Amino acid sequence: MNPMDMMQLAGRLGIFKKQHPKFGKFLKAVAAKGLTEGSVMEVKFKSTDEKEFVANIKLTPEDIETINMIKNMGRTNA
Repeated sequence: MNPMDMMQLAGRLGIFKKQHPKFGKFLKAVAAKGLTEGSVMEVKFKSTDEKEFVANIKLTPEDIETINMIKNMGRTNA
């Protein structure tokens, strides 16, 4: 990802956090519990016409590693 795209993404994430403060709290609560192999992550989408889409995955060690990599992307080693 080029630096300009990263800057735009950082700005958008800031807006997202302001508009959806409970989502960040939810993620922190999940992280505090700890991601473990076999846990199930579910995502549900409900469109404005009431159609629902649901997907879930049972976490594998590789999934947890990927999630941790994404989580650590924004951190710097200072």
